[in-house]
Amino acid sequence: MTEPDLKQFDPAGYRSIVFFTGAGLSAESGVPTYRGHGGIWAQYNYEDYACQRAFERDPVRVLDFHEVRRTHVLKCPPHAGHRHLARLQAAFPQVRVVTQNIDGLLQRAGIAVDAELHGSLWRQRCSRHGLREDLEAGPYRQRQCPDCGSWLRPDITWFEDAVDGAVFARTQQLVAGCDLFVSVGTSGVVWPAAGFAQLARDSGARMVEINLENNEASALYRHRLRGPAGVVLPAAFPLAD
Repeated sequence: MTEPDLKQFDPAGYRSIVFFTGAGLSAESGVPTYRGHGGIWAQYNYEDYACQRAFERDPVRVLDFHEVRRTHVLKCPPHAGHRHLARLQAAFPQVRVVTQNIDGLLQRAGIAVDAELHGSLWRQRCSRHGLREDLEAGPYRQRQCPDCGSWLRPDITWFEDAVDGAVFARTQQLVAGCDLFVSVGTSGVVWPAAGFAQLARDSGARMVEINLENNEASALYRHRLRGPAGVVLPAAFPLAD
């Protein structure tokens, strides 16, 4: 196994930097991951709570489940890794952020997110009248569209859903054009999002992975930094006080 390269990186030396974040980043704040020990889908069957068929069968049950998740997420504050990434972005306009997370922790830390690949707990959508933002804790302010009466579903890419083509196209453009690609807390197994690391490597980007342990995508990265993002991010990308 390749030992972690603990060198530091100067963002000023790169034209375009993409930080690509996953569930491991949020797990440091206490947000449950989705797979593995203690993950959400080890406790709940997605067919009951996280697919369009479940929503059509019992929208109240599905919305109740997501309201509980919203309440839990708001009890989980952004950590040092989130805060450092916000400082990096403020100091270097070439820092762009793409996330697979739906919890909104990046935005709460003051980070401008260029693409939410799998949607957000803090938006709903009507199939006829589009998106509605809902930033309140707990219950959604509205469960049915005020314009047509349809049930509003969370704006999340559920199991069996197609991805948002426009969001993925924007991400593809960002990743293909970056010269530094930094993966933070992602398992590298959720497709098609997992394909962006290969795209970055094929496009000639310098590849950095920040994670607690190796995974099946780690071989794509030249630099593998092991440890919590709240510790590794400030160490690998130091900023002057």
